[in-house]
Amino acid sequence: MKNLYHHVETLFEKVTGVATTILGSSITFTLAFIMVTWFLIDSFNTQDSQHILRDVIHGLTFLSLFIIQKEFNKFSGSLHVKINELIVSHKPANNAVINAETKTEKEIVELAKEYTEIAVKAEEKLNH
Repeated sequence: MKNLYHHVETLFEKVTGVATTILGSSITFTLAFIMVTWFLIDSFNTQDSQHILRDVIHGLTFLSLFIIQKEFNKFSGSLHVKINELIVSHKPANNAVINAETKTEKEIVELAKEYTEIAVKAEEKLNH
C-alpha cells in the first residue's frame, strides 16, 4: 500500500509540474483568449445584456488564471535562482538545498525536518 501511495504521489507531482508549465504558457493563454473571444462573439448574438455581462466576467476570470500562473512561474523561477546564488556563495551552506524546487515533496519534508533539528540544536546552544 505504501509503495502504491509513493507511485501515485510521484505521478501527481509530475502531472502538477506539467500542468503548471502548460497553464503558464503564452501559447495556452493565446488559445484560451481565442476560445473566450469566440464564445463571447457567439454570446453577443444569442443572449441578453445580463447574460453577456456574466459571460464577459467569467471569461476574464478564466483568462486571469493563465496570467497569474505565468507571473507566478516567473517569480518562482527568479526566487529559486536568487536563493541558489546565496547558497553557492556562502561556503558553510549545505549544498543539498540547491534546486530544492526539483525535489519531491517527501524529500523536501525530510530536508525541513533536518533543518528543524539544526534550528533546535542552535537554539539550545544559545540558551546554555
